[in-house]
Amino acid sequence: MFALTFTARYLDLFTNFVSVYNSVMKVVYLAAAYATLYLMYVKFKATYDHNHDTFRLEFLILPAAGLALIINHEFSIIEVMWTFSIYLEAVAILPQLFMVSKTGEAESITSHYLFALGSYRALYIVNWVYRYYSEGFYDMIATLAGVVQTVLYCDFFYLYITKGTIFTACHILLSCNVFHNCV
Repeated sequence: MFALTFTARYLDLFTNFVSVYNSVMKVVYLAAAYATLYLMYVKFKATYDHNHDTFRLEFLILPAAGLALIINHEFSIIEVMWTFSIYLEAVAILPQLFMVSKTGEAESITSHYLFALGSYRALYIVNWVYRYYSEGFYDMIATLAGVVQTVLYCDFFYLYITKGTIFTACHILLSCNVFHNCV
């Protein structure tokens, strides 16, 4: 999901030069995302848990695409794809949370990874508040998607802090049977 997210977000790599740092960062994000896919599906295929990874991605991709076509800043390919990436990133972690909910446990590295992703998004909200007060800048699409993404992490944060890095009987938002009919 993140590979698709970053691909859609960084389509302007070939049309809009901001700085060398910005371009290199985009290439690194894309390379890391696709390298991760390679490692998961080719190099370490034997360790991939097919039985528990049953979340239907179209339930995230199609609504994000539809919403991006309807609510965006400008109706151009680059802008609609950027908006799609923002909406998709907000929910891209749901398959991982669903798997944690389905198995009832999370390995230590998975817990740390999810905590880092949630912290990154929470810090973005702090950045948006700062930018609003210092620059008067406010992006409704990015802000609302960021809030949705942070809310999805809240239950995980609670479990991470109270139960440690490895926990069972996970109560992640997905365990309320919202997506259990998707398998």
